Amino acid sequence: MNSVVIDFLPQNAERYRSGYAIVAVDVIRATTTLVTAASGGRRCYVSDSVESALASAARFDDALLVGEIGGDVPPAFHLSNSPAALARRTDVERPMVLVSSSGTRLLCGARGCDAVYVACLRNYEAVVEHIAGRHARIAVIGAGTRGEFREEDQLCCAWIAARLIDRGYDANRDTLALVSRWKDAPVESCLVSKSVDYLRRSGQLDDLDFVLSHVNDLEFVSALLGDEIVVSRPSRMRRQQCAVGAL
Repeated sequence: MNSVVIDFLPQNAERYRSGYAIVAVDVIRATTTLVTAASGGRRCYVSDSVESALASAARFDDALLVGEIGGDVPPAFHLSNSPAALARRTDVERPMVLVSSSGTRLLCGARGCDAVYVACLRNYEAVVEHIAGRHARIAVIGAGTRGEFREEDQLCCAWIAARLIDRGYDANRDTLALVSRWKDAPVESCLVSKSVDYLRRSGQLDDLDFVLSHVNDLEFVSALLGDEIVVSRPSRMRRQQCAVGAL
């Protein structure tokens, strides 16, 4: 029996170590940053600490160090965890190493699971098309911030789970409750989030505008292999099969 569950927090990836595919979600901002970088052809790597990010970057001649810890850009880093700023850069030949307070910790903690996918509002439909029927058990996990399941991640996780349920996946009571709350909600409903408040207070509204204006605009899937994000594009046949199966 196929099933989907929604959870949150990096440490909870351990619950799904065996027999699950994990879909990692950190809308504001790590998975949006990764998906945006990968969509431009940039090689992307994730780290769970500043120290491991620096060690990873040392493998390359000219790596771009991107990220934040507790909202602060670490010393020697080139850029904050900003999808908007990254999208404006043209140096896509430089590999990116990303570290963040929650999102990359979730991804690193999920290593060793059957499969680990990177999802945000930009590619959630493509992720669903790729994983539906490919994996029997799927855990959609929000990164969480300061122990909270922020609204933007609840929204994205619920949109993914709702579409899997439409394709015949079972879900537990808590997952169904989240899906019921968010499946028909507009993207603007996440504006009540503390993450949004932080972007406003810190003068990073360009990232908020970027997230709100880039919804379901990419048709590719990002997955984690080791510490690298790899990209595949669902074939036209696969997309058509999923569309037929949803009828």
